[in-house]
Amino acid sequence: MSKSLSKGFTLIELLVVIAIIGILSSVVLASLNSARNKGADAAVKASMANARAQAELYYDGQGNYTLVCTAAGGINSILIGAAKNSNSTGGTLSNNALASVTSAVCNDTGGTSWAAEMPFKTTSGVTNYCVDSTGKATTTIQFITATTYACPP
Repeated sequence: MSKSLSKGFTLIELLVVIAIIGILSSVVLASLNSARNKGADAAVKASMANARAQAELYYDGQGNYTLVCTAAGGINSILIGAAKNSNSTGGTLSNNALASVTSAVCNDTGGTSWAAEMPFKTTSGVTNYCVDSTGKATTTIQFITATTYACPP
C-alpha cells in the first residue's frame, strides 16, 4: 500500500505559468510606454505655458517683447528644456525660423509680439503646440513661419 505522491510541479505546469507571466508583463510594459509618452506631451504643454508666463514677466520688465526668445530673462532656457521632452533634435531652439517636425521655434518682432511652437513627442500626424503673445495656446498641425508672430488659427 504505498502511495506515490509527487511533491512539486511538472515541467509543463512551470512553463505555462512562465508564459502567462510573460504575456502579462508585456501588456503592462506596453501600457507604461504609452503613459510615458503622454507624460512627455504634458510636459511640453506645461513648459510652453511657463514660457508664456515668463514672456509676460519679461514684457513687464522691458516694456516690450524685443529679443524675448533669446535674451537673458527671456524664454529660451524654458523652451530648450521643453524641447528635450519633445521630438526636437537634441533639445534645440531656432529663433525666427520656419518650424518643422523636429524643431522648436520662437519668433519675436521688434517688440510687439512673439510666438513659439514645439512638436509633441507622440503624434498621430504632425502635431505641434503653439503659444503666443496674445495668450493663445493651441494644438496645431500648421507650422509657424519665420515671420509668424501668432499661433495659426
